[in-house]
Amino acid sequence: MADASITFTAMPTVKTGAAKLQKRLSHQVGEAIAQYNMIEQGDLVMVCLSGGKDSYTLLDLLLQKQKKAPVDFELVAVNLDQKQPGFPERVLPDYLSGIGVDFDIIEEDTYSIVKQKIPEGKTTCALCSRLRRAILYKHADNIGATKIALGHHRDDIIETFFLNMFFNGRLKAMPPKLKSDDGKHIVIRPLALCAENDIAAYAAQRAYPIIPCNLCGSQDNLQRQQIKAMLQQWEQESPGRNDMIMRSLQHVTPSHLADSASFDFMALSNLPGDD
Repeated sequence: MADASITFTAMPTVKTGAAKLQKRLSHQVGEAIAQYNMIEQGDLVMVCLSGGKDSYTLLDLLLQKQKKAPVDFELVAVNLDQKQPGFPERVLPDYLSGIGVDFDIIEEDTYSIVKQKIPEGKTTCALCSRLRRAILYKHADNIGATKIALGHHRDDIIETFFLNMFFNGRLKAMPPKLKSDDGKHIVIRPLALCAENDIAAYAAQRAYPIIPCNLCGSQDNLQRQQIKAMLQQWEQESPGRNDMIMRSLQHVTPSHLADSASFDFMALSNLPGDD
């Protein structure tokens, strides 16, 4: 009897924890959408689905928001099959069909192009990303998508900020919402306020059919790995630091930095009549 009692009381705790995690992520997605006006009435949102934990979670949470949102919008999931060796091409179609989501699978052999142009042992991510982006933008045009949703999360944004600072000498991150260089596409990142650890835990709970991201054999971006390790150490030493860094990116004071293109320092003077 004692064992049965322990089992009975433990189960609600797990369910409660899962519910809290789902509620937190849903709230953060809703906050990001509202704060940056990511989704509007009548939008067709193209959700880019790679098969990783982030994009699965993105689609899942947007589907939840779609049911309760004060505006009507449509979702279509899009995956780019880049013809990497060993890519399990049935995983995403079977999953998306099973949950009743409209989807498109684009087949483009960018893998061969990347392997041809990038020397062996060098990271292929930059070229692969450019090719993938061009193909997805073109497909967005073809289907009339008004927004393109990507699965980058808070940690991606913070890592990019420090990568640009340490290795490129620029204060620049991943914006939650941006217009493409050609001015034709609006890209949104609804997971911008969500922590990677929360997303990983949620994906594990939902048991998504994860497709590994190393099928191309590319080496990890070593600079990004360095930044990730640094941020993980900071978070261990001072829990909540990543939240504080993200908050700082949302509260910028150009007059207290040193970029004359962002603030008119030349106009500052102590001449009579100047405010």
